[in-house]
Amino acid sequence: MNWRFNRIAVVGLGYIGLPTAAMFASRKIHVTGVDVSEHAVETINQGKIHIVEPDLDIAVHSAVSQGYLRATTTPEPADAFLIAVPTPFKGEDNEPDLSYVEAACRSIAPVLAPGNLVVLESTSPVGTTEKMSAWLAEARSDLSFPHQAGEASDIRVAHCPERVLPGKVMQELIHNARVIGGLTPACSDASLALYRLFVEGECVTTNARTAEMAKLTENAFRDVNIAFANELSLICDRLGINVWELIALANRHPRVNILQPGPGVGGHCIAVDPWFIVSSAPDLARLIRTTRKVNDGKPAWVLDQVEGAVSQWAETSGRDAAEATVACYGLAFKPDIDDLRESPALHIAKELEARLGGRLLVVEPNIDRLPASLGRCRLVAASDVVADVHVLLVDHREFKAMPAPSGIVVDTRGVWTGAGRTM
Repeated sequence: MNWRFNRIAVVGLGYIGLPTAAMFASRKIHVTGVDVSEHAVETINQGKIHIVEPDLDIAVHSAVSQGYLRATTTPEPADAFLIAVPTPFKGEDNEPDLSYVEAACRSIAPVLAPGNLVVLESTSPVGTTEKMSAWLAEARSDLSFPHQAGEASDIRVAHCPERVLPGKVMQELIHNARVIGGLTPACSDASLALYRLFVEGECVTTNARTAEMAKLTENAFRDVNIAFANELSLICDRLGINVWELIALANRHPRVNILQPGPGVGGHCIAVDPWFIVSSAPDLARLIRTTRKVNDGKPAWVLDQVEGAVSQWAETSGRDAAEATVACYGLAFKPDIDDLRESPALHIAKELEARLGGRLLVVEPNIDRLPASLGRCRLVAASDVVADVHVLLVDHREFKAMPAPSGIVVDTRGVWTGAGRTM
């Protein structure tokens, strides 16, 4: 079938939705971006961006100025709808919260028309695409959907999870392979035609459940490997071994590639997605659950290291530990971005602020103000830091380029391992 997409709607204009909208618009396709944030909508309609991502500002400015991208808070008719909204947790049991996906479905339902395609890009538990089809059917009983009419449905529904790295989104959207899972083969075919408008990487079609599980599996695999490195760092600390040297030596084996340890695991993918697998099969996902516990427990261990460093400073200086000033370097969940979602560095900084108050300094070159949750500490430039203990949490390029600060160092990323106290 010859699929035509004259207008595309992208619901959710965050770190994935906005770059995706800009990418379609760069192909001279009219795109309507939808977001509940009036600030985001106003910013985009001015040709500006409300997030940090290399090259995105140029793409958005060009698309808006040429009339191919426009943002709104209310969905409008389109040929295809892409949903890229958050899928967080609810409660203390890491239960998936699909309320944002459901709300997005119900918001676009009134403007759906026969022949439309709806694609879920949000990383979701297995079965979410089927739920999405059911939610749409509840809202539009006058239309048929794949779970009801199969190949003959009025509306096509599919899942195509994003697979991009923050900081390289604009390049990876084009070049990375995409897994496309339709609720029927016709749904997959329509989605394939949609993504072929700008994706140069291989597009592989499958069913919706397999596509959902593929994204979760990719991030669970990475989570397991990071947990191995993080657990090694704890063991090496107890045994008096430099974990960075150990990993470098072990990686000389031709079939060994151990990742680097850190202060934990953050972001909206690796720290979240494995729990979606656990929620689907809690009695079977034993390794994945243990992995999450290892990585979630690393920030507490780092805090213990900082307390030890403060005690060391007090002992060597002859002063009270309560007088120590601590500087944290980095808040983002990974290097060279401004994204603080699920960041272990931010969690550590919050805990240190609770203990230190105004004696905590934060260096984060990718933001211009601290989040509201850090109300008592100060955001400073690295050149202005005067502290007794220095805690490296994120290996931003600025920190790699600077010499290790004088004083006691807790290095969670192996950047300043030649100085002071390291892990």
